[in-house]
Amino acid sequence: MLEIHNLYVSSENKEILKGVNLKIKQGEIHALMGPNGSGKSSLAFALAGHPRYRITSGQVKLDGEDITVLAPDKRAKAGLFLAMQYPIAVPGVSVANFLRTSIKNLNGSVDTASFVKTLKSKMGELKIDESFASRGINDGFSGGEKKKMEVLQFSILAPKYAVLDETDSGLDIDALKLVAKGIKKAAGPKLGVLLITHYQRILKHIKPDYVHILVGGRIVQSGDHKLAEEIEEEGYQAISNTKIQ
Repeated sequence: MLEIHNLYVSSENKEILKGVNLKIKQGEIHALMGPNGSGKSSLAFALAGHPRYRITSGQVKLDGEDITVLAPDKRAKAGLFLAMQYPIAVPGVSVANFLRTSIKNLNGSVDTASFVKTLKSKMGELKIDESFASRGINDGFSGGEKKKMEVLQFSILAPKYAVLDETDSGLDIDALKLVAKGIKKAAGPKLGVLLITHYQRILKHIKPDYVHILVGGRIVQSGDHKLAEEIEEEGYQAISNTKIQ
């Protein structure tokens, strides 16, 4: 279980998250929705250990281990993965070398033949041309290609918990379906997912077990997938007016 207890987070001396509580079990898919500026990406960065997003109070536990003060690489080794909203380019480091080195660091070793077979298979599922394996990470990639590359990474690295920060943003309908398919295929009893999104459109392809609404740095409402449908019809303002005093 990934447990977030009464989490307060500040960035540049501004308090952004104000007591977030959330529990995500392996095998569950949680969707986190909210308007711009509500703190969704701040939560993602704080969970991953970004130094700009400082946890001032509260605790994050991964399978019972307190990871609140761990460095980002230690959190990754513990089983946490972050798919970024704006993936960065790393020229000179090929996709294949990056993934192979990551697997070696996580597991201590890597079977090259098995890795190559898995990489080709996963790239085929996401309709990523095999030539991308030798290209620098996200170097010259389109927005959609970058998002598919994030899904490729967590599909191969097989974390225990994946935080997907607006993986659906900037995708056309065909790319959205491929990304959703990749996420559903990676999901299972050994993976817990926190899917951060503005819109319901990806949730039509990935039916979450739980939906949470984050407004003003707090989770103001939780429910099942039907809650996302309500947001689609009524907007976030209706939630804000009824839930925040």
